[in-house]
Amino acid sequence: MSTTSGQGEVADASGGLHRSIGWKDAFWMASGVPALVLFSIGGIAATVGNPSWVIWILSVSFGFLGAFVYAEIAGLFPSKSGGASVYGAAAWIRYSKFVAPLSVWCNWLAWTPVLAIGGGLGAGYLLTALFGADAAINEWRITLVDLGFLKEELSLRIDATSITGTIILLLVFAIQHKGISAAAKVQTIIGLAVLIPLLIVGFVPILSGDVLAENLVPLVPISGAWDIEGTTLFLGGLFIAAWSAYAFETAICYTSEFRDPSRDTVRAILAAGAVCILIYTVVPLAFQGFLGVDGILQPGVEDGSAVAGVMANMVAGGNTIVTRVMVVMLFLALTLAIMTSMAGSSRTLFQGSVDGWLPRFLSHANHHGAPTNAMWTDLVFNLVLLMMSDYLFVLAVSNCCYLVFNFLNLHAGWIHRIDNANAHRPWKAPTIMLWIGGFLSFVNAVLLGAGANVWGKGTLLSAGIAIALILPVFAWRHYVTDKGEFPDKMLEDLKVGGNPDLSVRKAGMLPYLTLAAGIAVVFISNQIFQLG
Repeated sequence: MSTTSGQGEVADASGGLHRSIGWKDAFWMASGVPALVLFSIGGIAATVGNPSWVIWILSVSFGFLGAFVYAEIAGLFPSKSGGASVYGAAAWIRYSKFVAPLSVWCNWLAWTPVLAIGGGLGAGYLLTALFGADAAINEWRITLVDLGFLKEELSLRIDATSITGTIILLLVFAIQHKGISAAAKVQTIIGLAVLIPLLIVGFVPILSGDVLAENLVPLVPISGAWDIEGTTLFLGGLFIAAWSAYAFETAICYTSEFRDPSRDTVRAILAAGAVCILIYTVVPLAFQGFLGVDGILQPGVEDGSAVAGVMANMVAGGNTIVTRVMVVMLFLALTLAIMTSMAGSSRTLFQGSVDGWLPRFLSHANHHGAPTNAMWTDLVFNLVLLMMSDYLFVLAVSNCCYLVFNFLNLHAGWIHRIDNANAHRPWKAPTIMLWIGGFLSFVNAVLLGAGANVWGKGTLLSAGIAIALILPVFAWRHYVTDKGEFPDKMLEDLKVGGNPDLSVRKAGMLPYLTLAAGIAVVFISNQIFQLG
């Protein structure tokens, strides 16, 4: 049951999310995505070498092409939030009770670490700017747990970075506690302060002639040749870039909070995608062209801690005042990315709970329409991740989950077309885009098999363990809490095609064959592409 306030805000009478934003608000809620380039631009460049700028252009193009599929399936469910994984789960539920929640879980595991990684990098920027890189406060740490069995020198520790990062996350939580409308206003202001410096970082070196052609070519991997090892490095770069470059799909996390979801959904995701294409093209191009391979290999570039200073130098040329201003702006960029992640990932948890995939307590929202229990879960989980000694490893494991989610949901488009052929689609993607989306899903499967272990031998194993955790979580919710029945709300949503009967599977064996093919591609690519 819904009620409408005097301000035109529609709220769920039971304390659900509020219909209080338009596509422009969702665009600004997703405006933290361009800042994600800061998370791995150094790591990719240091690992791959000269072809790294090409990787970013390819990756964001893949993400934009896939967005057409997501825009269509989001329009089928105007009362759902949580993003593409939720809409995709509604396609897979007819074929497997366990594959559907896997989609939602992998999406959340992909998005939520942005809080920890962004908080850690942002804290590092602040501490370095205030005290200097070699200050005692930046050297102090207490090791709590040795995780060397997952990756060499990996551990959980408490240090100034994790403490400062925790404070940043708490501030973001306080802003988002006021609901989507208030958060969107704050993000609009910060977004302008973020997109402008990113554009400056991208265009100023190009226009000033500081981007040198010899730093961009020859397009040969850092290993020296396009052999198996060089190709593996390139695929590893595409693998890690996907986590950032595809991420503007978060613009459709707010479908149930749009005043006019039939219009706002497609506008939000395509507008966010267009901006990301620009940022993810010019910033890596300028970064690579300015630094060159030797500059990329300097300390602090690979793990991201020195990226802010490098980018400030690209624009300011050593001017102290301008450098500090740029560092502050790039810190705000990371804060915006954190806000985008908390808003999107908490809604994935919220809707996953409403639909019966995740524990019931996550479906609580406060009187502002903020999914507070899901936000608290996000926060606590990331306080643990903040203590990780290697954020790039966290990002790599997270991206394994992200590519699994993308594989499932790029196929959800054609599954919905078959099972829900007669459903009303506010926006219908050209059929060719569904074929392209299906093809890209297998490209992602190759990247998962070939690229994951470029970032550490335990990456794929760690991701497999993390993904498998959904099995007991869903089993408890479905078979113990709900006694084997799905919530009425989830079943009601399945009427988009006129039939909520889960036993009707018009696609037949095709989804199962697709899953088998995806697993085979991951395995084969993992065996073929190896580092020497």
